Amino acid sequence: MRLAILPLFLYLRNPYFTQDLRYTVTCILLGLRINRIKRSKPFYSMLDCFLDKVKKHPNKQFIVFEKSSYTYRDVDKQSNKLARALSQHASVKEGDTVALFMGNEPMYVFIWLALAKLGCRAALLNYNIRSKSLLHCFTCCGTNVLLALRGVVEEVLPTLREQSVRVFVLGEEEEKFVTEGVNTLSSSRIQQASDQPLDPQLRSKVTLKSPALYIFTSGTTGLPKAAVITHERLYMASSMQAISGVASDDVFYIYLPLYHVSGFVIGLNGAIERGNTVVLRRKFSADNFWDDCRKHKVTVIQYIGEIMRYLCNSPKKDNDRHHKVRLALGNGLRADTWSEFLQRFGDIRVCECYGATEGNVGFINYIGKVGAIGKEHFLHKASFSYALIQYDTEREEPVKDSRGFCIKVPKGETGLLVAKITAQAPFSGYAHNQQQTDRKKLRDVFVKGDLYFNSGDLLRIDHEGFVYFMDRIGDTFRWKGENVATTEVTEHLIMVECIEEANVYGVKVPGHDGRVGMAAIKLKDDMEFDSKATLEHVNTSLPSYARPRFIRIQNSLAVTGTFKQMKVKLAEEGFNPSVMQDRLYYLEDSKGYIPMTQEMYHSISDGKIHL
Repeated sequence: MRLAILPLFLYLRNPYFTQDLRYTVTCILLGLRINRIKRSKPFYSMLDCFLDKVKKHPNKQFIVFEKSSYTYRDVDKQSNKLARALSQHASVKEGDTVALFMGNEPMYVFIWLALAKLGCRAALLNYNIRSKSLLHCFTCCGTNVLLALRGVVEEVLPTLREQSVRVFVLGEEEEKFVTEGVNTLSSSRIQQASDQPLDPQLRSKVTLKSPALYIFTSGTTGLPKAAVITHERLYMASSMQAISGVASDDVFYIYLPLYHVSGFVIGLNGAIERGNTVVLRRKFSADNFWDDCRKHKVTVIQYIGEIMRYLCNSPKKDNDRHHKVRLALGNGLRADTWSEFLQRFGDIRVCECYGATEGNVGFINYIGKVGAIGKEHFLHKASFSYALIQYDTEREEPVKDSRGFCIKVPKGETGLLVAKITAQAPFSGYAHNQQQTDRKKLRDVFVKGDLYFNSGDLLRIDHEGFVYFMDRIGDTFRWKGENVATTEVTEHLIMVECIEEANVYGVKVPGHDGRVGMAAIKLKDDMEFDSKATLEHVNTSLPSYARPRFIRIQNSLAVTGTFKQMKVKLAEEGFNPSVMQDRLYYLEDSKGYIPMTQEMYHSISDGKIHL
């Protein structure tokens, strides 16, 4: 009888007992495997994992792309050819850093595997950047060779030649370039090379701690930084699919850019670790998303940033629920969009994750609670030392006690996430940028001599252990002596009927401390800005200090290549009508949102109108 009521007792004590137990078993098994890999001699890399999958199921589809498909054996042989072509014609050798500047296509995967077989590091460049940012990315990670598409590097070639960077353009046939310093790596040269396995001695100096990749931060707050991804970090991050319950018979849909950690590490390398099939698309398309899923029998999708909301905003169809997708894996999903997505597209398990490209701590919402980015777990706490600490958004620094140490926030309160830097949870920093690396470190946090990674994120952990993202410390601003979380204001604004998207930020006002709230918004198709409805909603939903005083209407909101909203330029442009073509509205206390004029701008700047 006692045994019979034990499950009921455990459930009442912890309603998530079953999910916690399943997650515990998964983590233990995964941890044992990773520890075996760390101790293995010789060093076992993601390349070795791929080669094992080639032996295990050589004829299984690995990559499906447009009208082509490639088995695990096909990809192995193509990468062997490319490795030899790169070695013979581009003089690529072990220890070189080779930059990839191209979009999503199978060649991207072939090249990365080829570089791994030669013992090279790959710098994954955002193919949307140009000029100054592009040159910065080349130089900050010590690039020796650049593999690119034609027509995108000419303007920075003189500087690249000065730095002895060899530039190769991928093409169908040999081409003579007018521009000195550009060579062609043609398909014919590649296909003439042998497809036989390469000697492992070519990568004999590569270790677990060696850099495998340089992946660049999105550049939302300035020039991109090259995060160092070691072979150890690459293997551990690729296990996210395993933790989320992805199996070898799943079909994984990748449309996120391969230059980003989500698409390349969690998506592509996670698929290699699982041995499943990848459906690769050049870029995201809301119109074709579900058609692709149905056509290729996709079972797992990936998302980031605003993707899910784009899908929810697409026209409804009768076959919205006709698909085989069972799992969505990603980060940045807002609670309202989460609920709407499930209601519209069916019973899909959403696995929301949290982590930074360069970070040493992460969370995963293995329960599926709407709105949470993760859940604390005793194994996680035992493995990683992390805390939420009090943070002063006005001074932009942690709050210290009388002894000079940081103060942990109580359960349920918002704090800055910091994670202790240890051998088990290292922070590799940014390539050739010690200053930026040091900025992400906090010393003497709780005791003299300790060292922590500063995530830059404000989180909240409730009494059940669920973790919620509140804001970035650079995005949260202070007005009228109060902290304003941009994510909270955004969530309320998009509830207004006419508003489809919103990007909230703080702008400086002469003669005022802090920053006043401003929002760039995109209206829904065929709708005008409803100033009355917007005013009523912000008045009933937000405290006075959090209500946007300025609203800027744009045709589209700027996002990075990974769908993160851009705020810095908007904040710099402020609320001056003369520097923008967009319509601008001002919240006048007695009249509501009214069109902003240049005269009003001067009156506010001169202090004649008090905010």
